[in-house]
Amino acid sequence: MSGEDRDWQRLDKFLWHARVMRQRADCARLAQGGLLRINRQPTDKPHAKVRIGDILTVATLSGEIRVMEVLALADRRGPAEVARTLYRLIPEGE
Repeated sequence: MSGEDRDWQRLDKFLWHARVMRQRADCARLAQGGLLRINRQPTDKPHAKVRIGDILTVATLSGEIRVMEVLALADRRGPAEVARTLYRLIPEGE
């Protein structure tokens, strides 16, 4: 990650790399709006640390709730096929 050996990534950056929203600023606003949880803990900080194995609960602006497990961190924003390998959607009830 940018020449550093880190085991975490900023929440807004991970969401942008995973293509949850089109722009990184929108991902930051999503976090600031209190629409996210990391491992069941509410957060309103775009700079919150996300690690592999974390469970993110995302309430989208359209009212949809997505629960995802972080599988990998990315160095850059790639195509949609690569973005889908960064997380696993957890079906409701699992």
